[in-house]
Amino acid sequence: MNPTSTPTSERAIVARAARKVFSGAVAVHGADLQVRTGEVHALVGENGAGKSTLLGLLSGRLAADGGTVEVFGHRLHGGSPRESRAHGLVAIYQELMMVPALSAEANVFLGQVSTRRGLLDRRAMRARYHELSADLDVHIPPGTPARALSVSQQQMLEIMRGVHSDARILVLDEPTAALAEHERETLYRVLRTLTARGTTIVFVSHNLDEVLDLSDSITVLRDGHVVRSAPRAEWTRPALIEHMVGRTVGKLAERGTHSPGDEVLAARDVALPGVLEDISVTVRAGEIVGLWGLVGSGRTTFLRSLAGAEPAATGKLRLHGRPHRWPRTIRAAVDAGIVMVPESRKQALVPGMDGAGNHWLGRRRSRSPLLDRRAERAEAATTGAFFAFDAARLGAPVRQLSGGNQQKVLLAKWAGHRPDVFLIDEPTRGIDIGAKAEVLASLVRLAAEGAAVIVTSSELEEVLAIANRLLVFAHGRVVREIPSDDPEFDVDTVVRHGFTSGARNEPAR
Repeated sequence: MNPTSTPTSERAIVARAARKVFSGAVAVHGADLQVRTGEVHALVGENGAGKSTLLGLLSGRLAADGGTVEVFGHRLHGGSPRESRAHGLVAIYQELMMVPALSAEANVFLGQVSTRRGLLDRRAMRARYHELSADLDVHIPPGTPARALSVSQQQMLEIMRGVHSDARILVLDEPTAALAEHERETLYRVLRTLTARGTTIVFVSHNLDEVLDLSDSITVLRDGHVVRSAPRAEWTRPALIEHMVGRTVGKLAERGTHSPGDEVLAARDVALPGVLEDISVTVRAGEIVGLWGLVGSGRTTFLRSLAGAEPAATGKLRLHGRPHRWPRTIRAAVDAGIVMVPESRKQALVPGMDGAGNHWLGRRRSRSPLLDRRAERAEAATTGAFFAFDAARLGAPVRQLSGGNQQKVLLAKWAGHRPDVFLIDEPTRGIDIGAKAEVLASLVRLAAEGAAVIVTSSELEEVLAIANRLLVFAHGRVVREIPSDDPEFDVDTVVRHGFTSGARNEPAR
């Protein structure tokens, strides 16, 4: 990755038998790891493998319950980001440390403002902001409120904050999980700029192509153990997957062999002023219809419109062959048998509540005035098992679950409504390859049991693997409908249709 910078033999981070336990469960078992100065070092593994926990130990956010972690020879006591920062290490997590009401410039200098005679030196900070922007080729107006910025722009600000604090090591947890393809390229460019100057990068990612493209060294974890750590040249994608899951993984997903039944949903002339224009779709029982388009094409906004989450949307709706009032609220859609599984797990689940509680959230729990918690837990376990969720983890707070298990809880929560139509947005975002296979297989099982499924994902290959038909979106309209038996039902052709038609910016994807 670093044509002008070569990793040195000096060790930036050294972990020896590092161990971490949460509530009696061992998350990381005696990990040994070395990160060389100036290299890009990736940590990969399935959800729950211990990647984020190990990253927390390496960054000093977590204190080790056994073993040691050193940064440039200084032993970390852990639990104090200030201590790590003093040794030149800055961590950027999935939950970005932004103050939404403050400007881009103010967020860059959070906790490290420039002063002159006891007063803020705004001129010096503005000059430094422009210097950092030019240095990293980042173009964000300094006065823009953080809440008006995209996730990728906010990440750039966090990186600028780290560079301003003279970070020698940058630690990143799933830096591209919420980014579109063009936003990822911006982040890659900035990281390449930093590593060319000798900055050490340690990052966690589920995107194996990204890992193989960016890394100098790769460490694989499984069940809290470091399985193997080796230079990038010694890894291939199949080898990474095999070490991650402990077995050879074949095809990620396959569409069902069952035949679709009668029409369940038909939407006609769906429109949203300035966003969507005259979109129509039908979906039958047992059918999976995929949606794909560039960022800004309107695919997610269309799903939200069907789900009653866009009150200004209009259209004509037919359910099971009968005309039905267009849903203006999410509750109206749910009552009609239409549910939407949203992209954001953090917004759709209550982190401090356990899996069983989230499963029943927003639903009538019992006709009896007394709660039958045993029966409720049993139903949550049964629905969760359909999505390969381990019932033994139902009692754990959702925040303690891996991304893949959170996604299974989210799917089970909406499946608990027993809907006829599932609208699913980005079902595999931010989860590992093993969990992806389980989630995609569960969607095929939903269809096999008679559900009508509409799914959209940035991972086109996954949509093509399970969909019976694909609708290609651009400019807020459908520009192509392709059945699975059409010769054009392949990645290259679909992408060409999407790019040829172009895209525009809009409030939601």
